Order: sequence, then C-alpha cells, then structure tokens
Amino acid sequence: MASKWVVCSTAVTFGRGSSEPVDRLEAAGCEVRFNPYGRPLDKKEILEFARDADAIILGNDDLPASVIRRMKKLKIIARYGVGFDGVDVAEARDLGIQVTYAPASNREETADFTFGLILDLERHISQMVIDTRSGGWTKRTGTGLYGKTIGIIGVGQIGTAVARRALGFGMDILGYDIIQRNEATVYGVVYTTLNDLLRRSDIITIHLPLDETTRNLISSRELNLVKPGSILINTARSGIVNHNALDKALQSGRLSGFAIDVFSKEPPDHQPYYDYDNVLVTPHVAGNTYESSQRMGNIVVDNILAVKSGKEPPDPVTPQHLYESMLSMGQVVLNKQMPGTLHQLEGK
Repeated sequence: MASKWVVCSTAVTFGRGSSEPVDRLEAAGCEVRFNPYGRPLDKKEILEFARDADAIILGNDDLPASVIRRMKKLKIIARYGVGFDGVDVAEARDLGIQVTYAPASNREETADFTFGLILDLERHISQMVIDTRSGGWTKRTGTGLYGKTIGIIGVGQIGTAVARRALGFGMDILGYDIIQRNEATVYGVVYTTLNDLLRRSDIITIHLPLDETTRNLISSRELNLVKPGSILINTARSGIVNHNALDKALQSGRLSGFAIDVFSKEPPDHQPYYDYDNVLVTPHVAGNTYESSQRMGNIVVDNILAVKSGKEPPDPVTPQHLYESMLSMGQVVLNKQMPGTLHQLEGK
C-alpha cells in the first residue's frame, strides 16, 4: 500500500478559520502537519519540520534553493497567499517541483482592512476609544474622505479593489504601476508617475510585491515629496518603506499618520514609531477572515491534490511570474518617473 503523502504547513493560519481544507487533505489520504512555532520558520526549522514532505504549504517563510535541494521528496510548494517572494522558483522548476499560489484569495478582505485603517487614522477612532475607556471625553476633529485624493501604489488585484471602495467614498484616485490595467480606470483610477502621486495624494496606500526594485521604494526622497499632513498605509510588504526615513517623516509632521500590517519578521522587532499616537500597528491580519481562510485554504488544497493525482495544478507560478522575479535580480528596473514602463539595465 502506498504511503501517505506528507503535507507540512508553515502557514500559521492554514486550517484555523475553517477545517474544510484540512478535512479534504486527510480524506485524500494525506498526513497533515501544522506549524509548531506559531510564527514563520527559519531555514533550519523548515528542514527539521518538513524535510520528508511531499507538499509544503508555505506561509510568510523564505524557501531558498539551499533548503529546496535538501527536501528530496518535495513535489509541490503551495504558497498560502498571493505573493511568492522568498521562494527560489527557478530552483524548484529545475528540480521538477511545482510552485503554486492563491491569486486574489484575500483581495476583498485586504481592501476592506486597508479602508478600515484609513478611516481609523483620519477619524482618530482608536485614539478616542482608548481615551474614552480610560475616563477621558476628548472629541477629536477628524478628516473626511469625500473629495480627497487617494494614491494607490500598485494597482493589481488588491489595488483595484481599493479603488472600487475609494470611488464609493467620492474620492479622486491616482494610480502608479508598471502595468496600466484598464479595469482600474473603470473605477476612476488615473495613472501617473510615482512622484506626482506622492505630491498630490492626501492618502497613500501601498499594494506592491517586494523585490529589489521595490525595496525602500518609499524612502527619504519620496517622503520629502509627499503633501504635508498626508497619511501612509502599508498592507503589502514591510521592506517597501524605509523605516528610518518613515520615523523622521512622522516626527517632522510631514506624515500625519501611518498604518502597517506587514513585517520583515514576525513578531517584529519593536520600532520607536509603534508608540506614536498617530501610528496603527496590526499583526499581519489584513487578509485574514473566516471567509478568506476557507477560500485560500481550498485553493491551496486544489493545487496539492492536482499534483498528487499527476495533473497540472490550477494556479501555477507562470513564466510571467518568473519574468517579474527577474526584477529582484536587477535585470530590469522600474523607472519612478514614468508610469507603466520597464527599462532594461545596460550590460546585464
């Protein structure tokens, strides 16, 4: 009798909001193992936990070539999420290992949460809740969203969902991306350069993947361009914003507020600005709801069971994704001055 497929999940929230994905794997004869640490694993811990895995459900962990090569039974890396930074996709493909992801699985939830953070910052909701609970009665004057300009950096699935919500609030919408998608313009997005977006936006929200072209994309120069008193939201990747420059912008008042839900490691090292009254820090939960947990879990399971059955998975990382991964190797660079363009680096 064939041995059970071993499926190891480093994704902390897999199976937590809904048991259906786990039940499906077990019904298909899989042995399912769960993250024993409650946080992303380092390389040594991944090997200890999943060395004999046939499938790995990968959370916010890195999976470099050095680890992939030592997982001799591995047949599929199923990313529990919409991104795949930190995974050596080329190495996996060379070894015949499928790499899949869960596109758009938490798009609406992340867009909802983004607007929750915006409303909280602009109307000082959390500050007033804390004050009132402690016996205070301070009626803080907030800022309305109607007629304001929101700048969306990264107008993909989530960025477009944010635009739909902004349209409902009666906002003007600017967008910046290397690809200008027509769908977003239906919801009022006007594409422009990054510099122009920063200068004109009252609210700036980031929805980009992290690679070497987007790391520290928002740093001192960019923050010096923003409209004084604007707010910045980051539910994408921590490394897109330079945190020393961010701290200075908050202290100077250039930014009147900041909200972050993403971190380079979890739990993160405490940053001084976490303690500021105009900063919101949440534990990477923007896309985490009961509905998205079930949806994302089932997408991951669909991919695993397809590979287990010898079929092509429905959500593979495609050659287009591999092209985008070239960005992280510096073979193409993003020009901050020109919307929707890629420029080849000479001599690469």
